[in-house]
Amino acid sequence: MLKDQRILELIKENPFITQQQLSEKLNLSRSAVAGYISTLTKKGEIVGRAYVLKEESKIFCIGGANIDRKNRTLSQVQYGTSNPVSSLQSLGGVARNVAENLGKLTCDVSLIALTGEDQDGEWLMKQTKQQGVDVSQSFALNGEKTGAYTSILDSSGELVLAVADMELYDRFTAGLLEAKWPHIASSEVIFADTNLPEATLSYLIQRADKEDRHLWIHTVSTTKMKRLPEDLSGVGVLFINREEAAELTGVHGGTKEKWREACELMIRRGVSKVVIHLDTDGVFVRTDTGEEEYAAPYPHTVEDGAGVKEAFISGMLFGYTHEESFRDSILLGMAAAAEAWQSKETVAALSKEKLYNQLQS
Repeated sequence: MLKDQRILELIKENPFITQQQLSEKLNLSRSAVAGYISTLTKKGEIVGRAYVLKEESKIFCIGGANIDRKNRTLSQVQYGTSNPVSSLQSLGGVARNVAENLGKLTCDVSLIALTGEDQDGEWLMKQTKQQGVDVSQSFALNGEKTGAYTSILDSSGELVLAVADMELYDRFTAGLLEAKWPHIASSEVIFADTNLPEATLSYLIQRADKEDRHLWIHTVSTTKMKRLPEDLSGVGVLFINREEAAELTGVHGGTKEKWREACELMIRRGVSKVVIHLDTDGVFVRTDTGEEEYAAPYPHTVEDGAGVKEAFISGMLFGYTHEESFRDSILLGMAAAAEAWQSKETVAALSKEKLYNQLQS
């Protein structure tokens, strides 16, 4: 048996074992043991001290966490004048929403996000933790204001306009991820959104590629997707909507041929799998091996479009980390999306039972 595997076995038996005890059991010098421990820590096989071995089926979500203020017009939108609306304030942020969805699905999920050291940030993290999400690796920055996202939906629930106050995320440096990397690397899948600054996204993608980590990225918006580097090697799955795909690739059109062409251009930049979200029309998926899938939406009523993409991603992550095939993971994502379309809340009341019931219907 390899020395590093034997060290992991001994640590599993006794997480408080010392390096001296390991050196005696393995007939190695203490410095050699320290070298093995350092390497295993960098790989994410060990987290912290006492030695904590990595946990399986764990998902790390990295990116946006903010206050979400939703305004829905009570009648057809009238531009250039005041519109009566119904308003709702809730928890928001793409990475945070995905993490909460996964918490509702009883997944082992952690969130790394930035908030201000303020009342909004404290409430945000407290409520997120109550949904089954580990928020212990997130940062609260003194003197900063927690981010806010404000959306305007028309009376049918379709998004009309959204504005985001996310200056805080300029402070989300690669150094913060570096400090948390042993925890991040212990996960089975890393999910990130493009609320991260350009340099931080590049660091994450390059490190995932170098260390062969499963990295899934959501583009968030046409503006923020421009933060992605040219070389996307290291991105296992890229989630993008059709408008963003057209902007990113220059390929416009609403046919499978056009979606396929856009996917191929993204795959040439290094992406392994591209998922184009088509709103109420389903999703189109293409892989670097030439496999292709179009998934039509499950029948549903449309109550609200906010949070649908995050629900879809969460359903896919749930399936993927529960040993479902990639195709079935897509279908679980569609089941989660159907639940979100019918919910007035940004994060729907998901459950494993609901997803599998949809899958079997």
